[in-house]
Amino acid sequence: MDVQAIKRTFGIIGTDPELDRAIGIAAQVAATDLTVLITGESGTGKDVFPKIIHQNSARKHGQYFAVNCGAIPEGTIDSELFGHEKGSFTGAVNERKGYFEIADKGTLFLDEVGELPLSTQARLLRVLENGEYIRVGGNKVMKTDVRIVAATNVDLPLAIEKGRFREDLYYRLNTIPIHIPALRERKADIPLLFRKFAADFAERNHIPPITLDAEAVRMLESYRWDGNVRQLKNVTEQISIMETERNITAETLAKYLPNRVQSNLPMLLPREDTPDGMSERDLLYRVLFDMKKDIAELRAQVNNMTSGRPMEPTYIPPTPVTQIGDTVVTRVSHDEPEMAEQEFAEFVPAEETHYGIVSSGSTSNSFSLEEHEKEMIIKALETHRGKRKDAAKALGISERTLYRKINEYGIDL
Repeated sequence: MDVQAIKRTFGIIGTDPELDRAIGIAAQVAATDLTVLITGESGTGKDVFPKIIHQNSARKHGQYFAVNCGAIPEGTIDSELFGHEKGSFTGAVNERKGYFEIADKGTLFLDEVGELPLSTQARLLRVLENGEYIRVGGNKVMKTDVRIVAATNVDLPLAIEKGRFREDLYYRLNTIPIHIPALRERKADIPLLFRKFAADFAERNHIPPITLDAEAVRMLESYRWDGNVRQLKNVTEQISIMETERNITAETLAKYLPNRVQSNLPMLLPREDTPDGMSERDLLYRVLFDMKKDIAELRAQVNNMTSGRPMEPTYIPPTPVTQIGDTVVTRVSHDEPEMAEQEFAEFVPAEETHYGIVSSGSTSNSFSLEEHEKEMIIKALETHRGKRKDAAKALGISERTLYRKINEYGIDL
């Protein structure tokens, strides 16, 4: 069966090349017994592809079962898949056949396979390797001849890194990979799907179908559709029932598209303020602004020492921070990286090269300033009996800067 015939048979709408490629792979692999792993975002229609494989295989007259692994509680998933013996646990008043036994000679579709607990993953691996399994509470090894098709929207390689998914099981499942593109990656298909959903809803409810003007079509195509085809269908049906005007404008359509604020903030840190998940760009910005604060503190202290004024704590404007739920957002720059670099460059004049000391000045003067700074640090430490936190507060600098200066000057406490 060719791709177009499969589309007609299973009601698949779309002309995207990647979608056609996925259908072609499913049709090609159907004649074998190879295990297939279908990946893609939630709502892309992954559940159709196991049916394509089953109906075009030699097992089409056998049983076909679809199991949502994420919807079954961890305590009962083994019983559902492999069955159990009478009295194997509380409530097991009779023996029960599992899906592997019921679907023998047929096809078993394991949806959301990435949600399986590790113990169940080990059992599944044994079935894939030699077709053997044991019922819960039993001791008899049973055999099954079942074709496995699995699907997930989880990044399984990442789950493997985090210890949540077995690497050996992943390679067993991923014998033939099929990836379903997200709806935003097949923009030309979006108006086609909208018209199909609108026509089907109108026919079922005996109302005229809705249509879109040109601007509304452009809005439809440019929207992100995080929920993919499922979300598009829901929006289409909402508009069909709520709007009396059958020709939908962009203004009307906008009311049904959830607003998603696209933040240009380059840094988003967890409350623990750890660097996990931070990009190199985020880390660079953070270092630059820490340096900016330290330079301001040292500049003020050096100026005070050279002018003979008593040292005063320097106020450094804090980096803007916004609290959003359990997340702290640090605003570094609202535009391109060049703006952050420009802001940092403006703060540090070109003629200053070392913590506020002008490099064009005499060497002896710079040396005396450093000696003076070292002396002030030693005095502050002696005054506060070596307590660095109190000494840093008295000097008007951060404790981290004080630590660095102690090491730099080789101050022996």
